[in-house]
This record gives sequence, C-alpha cells and structure tokens, in this order.
Amino acid sequence: MVEPPRHPVRPRDMPTFRHVPAPTALALVLALALAGCGRAEDGRARLPDPVGSWAVESLTTGGRTLHAPETAHLDIGPNQVKGNYGCNGFTAVAAFAGPSAVTVTPGASTTMACADMEFETAFAKLFQGKLTIDRGPDRLTLKTADGSTIAMTSAPAVTDAPLTTTEWTVESLVSGGTAASLPTEAAGKARFTIAPDLAVSGNLGCNRFSARATVDGSTVTFGPLTSTKMACEGPVGEVERTLTELFGSGPLTAKTEGRTLTLTAPDGKGLTAKAASAAE
Repeated sequence: MVEPPRHPVRPRDMPTFRHVPAPTALALVLALALAGCGRAEDGRARLPDPVGSWAVESLTTGGRTLHAPETAHLDIGPNQVKGNYGCNGFTAVAAFAGPSAVTVTPGASTTMACADMEFETAFAKLFQGKLTIDRGPDRLTLKTADGSTIAMTSAPAVTDAPLTTTEWTVESLVSGGTAASLPTEAAGKARFTIAPDLAVSGNLGCNRFSARATVDGSTVTFGPLTSTKMACEGPVGEVERTLTELFGSGPLTAKTEGRTLTLTAPDGKGLTAKAASAAE
C-alpha cells in the first residue's frame, strides 16, 4: 500500500519568534524592576514599617481627643514593645499579622501616681489586644475594634543626657520592680548635679548636701555626704532619709536613656531622675 505524500510545513504555519537583542531585554528587565520598587503588590507606594521609635501625639476614644505629654512614646521591635504612657514606663509583646495588624499583650509597667493619669489610663486601655495599623509617611495610627485610635509620628533621635554636668531632679524611688513617685510635698525639691571634677551638690528634698563621686564604667559611688542640719519631718523627711541611705549604700549602677537617669543599688533599691530642660 502506497502512503499518500506528506505535505511539508509551510512557513506561515510555523510559530514566529521575535528576537530581542540582549541589551534591549536587559533594559526591559530593569524597567520592570524599577517600576515595582517602592510599591506594594496592589501598586500603591510602600509605606514605612511600624518597627521603630514613635512619639505619641494623641488618643481618640469615646468621642474625645486626649493630647499626649511629650514623654509618651513607643519603641516597637519585631516582637516586643517598650514605651512610656507619659509618666510610667512599660513593656509589651507584639505579634504582627502582616503589615496591617498587630496583637499586643501587656507586660510589666511601673506604678507611679502621675499628674495626667487620665491620659495614662486611656493609653494603657487602648494599647492592648488586636489593633489595625494605618501607616503613612512618618506617621502611624493604631486603631482598636471600637474605632478608638492612637496617633503617632516618627520620634526624633534623642541624645542621652550626660551623667555629669546635668542637673537631675529625682522623680521616683525604686524598690525591686516597683517605682513610687515622690510625695507632693517633696516633688521637684530633691535635685543633684555631678560636676566634671566629680564634686556632687544638691538637695535631698529638705537639706542641701555635697559629696564626692567616683565613676567606674557604668557605676557611680558617692562618698560621705555633708549636709545642712534642718529638721525635716513627714513625707519630705522620709524621702531625705531614703536618699541619704541610697547615696551611702555603695556602688550604684547608672543608666541614662534620653533625659532619664536610673541609679540602682545591688539590692534593687534606687531612684529615677529627669534631666532639666533648657527652659529650666
């Protein structure tokens, strides 16, 4: 049996491939890469990552806006947050669900009685549970399920105040993991300065004092205190006795964070103090 002749494939039946010169192909790839750079999958510009330092500007809750004190801030890490409600410091665990949601579990916090407790209480109540994230250039807004918000802006870098030459005002007394603010009668009165030559001068809340200090790395040791002899009773006298014992207890671990100084003894007792601002 003779097979029928097979028809050859005609040129128009063959697929046509267009040759793209190598330089042109490379340019096309680069153009596509640049077009996608800085943009999210939906084509919008990629916004700042929530991880970083943020200054809290205000809270909106219950139809009201509460403006934040200048010390309220959040330092957000990949899975942990450190911050300040405006007076009390705190930590929390952060579990991100992509770039648009985070679940916050509160951790430890100080328990000082502060001037603006309304803001502190509202901030602590809002900054927990599941929060949605609304990001914009240099801005971050966290929103609760009921629509309350925490509005923040990028925090400027803060330079740590120097241990010496700074006038420190004692704000709280620390015992173990608890910090207690000074009583009203003593607030703002207990101050001290360590001069460049390590001469110490200040006020214990009632009596003025002077001493010499020795600084070794992150520790500072105060020598014997010389003070005036006024009789100080009540809360002011108690603060004075506590500070006198602390300064005379031996080497204290010194830690500065921005304008805040913490001095801690080996037994966990200590103080926190704030650096005077230029206006002060």
